[in-house]
Amino acid sequence: MIWAGVLFAGVTTTASAGPSASVPDARERVSTTPVLVDCFWHSTVRPDDFILACADGNSRLTGLQWSQWGKNSAIAEGVNVVNDCKPYCAAGKFHPYNVTVRLDGPKPWEKNPQMDHFTRMSLTFHGARPEGFKQVMTYSLWD
Repeated sequence: MIWAGVLFAGVTTTASAGPSASVPDARERVSTTPVLVDCFWHSTVRPDDFILACADGNSRLTGLQWSQWGKNSAIAEGVNVVNDCKPYCAAGKFHPYNVTVRLDGPKPWEKNPQMDHFTRMSLTFHGARPEGFKQVMTYSLWD
């Protein structure tokens, strides 16, 4: 009886030691659609809001309406709410600016290399924009 138990354990060990079909190879991408990485290192797709100034929250995107979210880029319309920091940020006022948001530059995400994430964001301001901002502002996104 003891011998039968050892034989069974050997078969079980051999079967589980081989590669599993459900575990993706490290070179494979789990998701073919890139994600957007937020301030808390969470991956998001088509977020409604997005904080641009992680340290103090003085710039964020709200009301995002995504018209495209693809393999190479994503496009949304929304509002960039920016603190004017006058006379200083704690006493400043937030002002809304209509923008088109474009994400691009997908690459493997350092935290999870099986996922691609967008590495660049461009904001195109329609009409008014914050003091010192260009009509198109481009930002590198964190990894």
